[in-house]
Amino acid sequence: MGELLSLEAAQALRETLRQQGKTLVFTNGHFDLLHAGHLDYLEKARALGDALIVGLNGDASTRRLKGEGRPLVPAGQRARLLAALAPVSAAIIFEADTADKLILALKPEIYVKGGDYAEKPLPERATVEDCGGRVELIDYLPGHSTSGLINRIRKLP
Repeated sequence: MGELLSLEAAQALRETLRQQGKTLVFTNGHFDLLHAGHLDYLEKARALGDALIVGLNGDASTRRLKGEGRPLVPAGQRARLLAALAPVSAAIIFEADTADKLILALKPEIYVKGGDYAEKPLPERATVEDCGGRVELIDYLPGHSTSGLINRIRKLP
């Protein structure tokens, strides 16, 4: 089971992995209303390396990027849920709109995002590549999205 880390602790974990010759996979997102699609995505991400660190957009960042009313679940709770998942080695909360600073600090070998980024610009791509990493896009599990789940909940009587 993973844990919620500070940036300094995440960097220490990263250094330990590097010394052991292990591959770090990094991803980031909001993970609001955790569901099976998230778990599938994280399992696929973790399978690409030896450890998976998840950057979690904090509450202010989520509000800016997703709009008023989001997140539905506070960052501390979302991070705790993420860290408890078997594929996740560690979670770290950040408040920026992109994960560039975390990527620069951790320099993962592999950066993972959802397959929807095949059709749109990935803000962190240049940072990942400048750090010597590669980007991997993972298809989402069909029919599983937080927005879809929110819409179904809103339609309940």
